[in-house]
Amino acid sequence: MSGRRNGFSLIELLVVVTIILVIAALAIPSFLRSRMTANESSAVASLHAIFTANTTYDTSYANGYSPDLLSLAGTPPATCQSANLIDGLLATGQKSGYSFTYVAGPVLPVGAAGCTPGTVTFTIQATPMVVGSSGQRSFCVDESGVVRFDQSGAIISAPCSASGAAALQ
Repeated sequence: MSGRRNGFSLIELLVVVTIILVIAALAIPSFLRSRMTANESSAVASLHAIFTANTTYDTSYANGYSPDLLSLAGTPPATCQSANLIDGLLATGQKSGYSFTYVAGPVLPVGAAGCTPGTVTFTIQATPMVVGSSGQRSFCVDESGVVRFDQSGAIISAPCSASGAAALQ
């Protein structure tokens, strides 16, 4: 028999595994940062969608802003209790690693016929479910339509426009 062997030696296999682990160690943080950035972009887009839906709700039902997120969701036919303006998933208050909190302002004295009275103002908060993992920044928008953020990921005090949080550009 000759001294030739077929296959890989243990050292060669360990070198290959080490190279794969180094590549993974370099790639995983980039992947996590990309996922956080995508979650933050999704949160801002969701805030814009809720703001637009709330403005449409006010215009359509002459009832002020929606009293809650669930009133903006629903299925056809649209009513003031089930306006069918946002996705049902978003109305649950969680999407893409963020929690959405709808803070209604003062209630109108009288609602439109057959509707729960709407509100004069509103604030929508988007906070990461796990700061540093699902997102780094928290966001808010109110009836002004300006999306603001807090770098720490903390809940932004309501009202959003008076909180001192930086405006998103």
